[in-house]
Amino acid sequence: MKLADILQPEAVQSLSGIGSKKRLLRTIAEAAERLHGLDADRVFSALLEREALGPTGVGRGIALPHAHVEGLDKVVGGFMRLDTAVNYDSIDHQPVDLVFYLLAPPDTGVEHLKALALVSRTLRDENLVAKLRRNDSPAALYGMLTDPMLGRTEAA
Repeated sequence: MKLADILQPEAVQSLSGIGSKKRLLRTIAEAAERLHGLDADRVFSALLEREALGPTGVGRGIALPHAHVEGLDKVVGGFMRLDTAVNYDSIDHQPVDLVFYLLAPPDTGVEHLKALALVSRTLRDENLVAKLRRNDSPAALYGMLTDPMLGRTEAA
């Protein structure tokens, strides 16, 4: 699995005016409705339910919100770069400005976990993360995330 398998260019955004975690999750739900024809309220509820189990802010200003949602036949994702970090109740208590969300069909276990592991591994690359933070062009952000050579260090 590659990020290009789950991430469409249209699902990459650079956003301003997101003032809270709740607004961010609502924005993800609205993107899922626009991109995948999902019901935004259902997606929002699924994301809130998952967050109630424990925040998906993984530290270093990165969040990986994810949920199982009816209406999908495969795992899909999106990336959002926020111009202003929001409080996200992350494990390190740092605000979040980079968000990679994943939505999966309810019966998808292994594929959802594989996608989550791939995203997590990708965003552990400090060089890539620094480049994502410096760029606000959705096309460039998509290229950095999906091109295995762009943004990566030799060690990655």
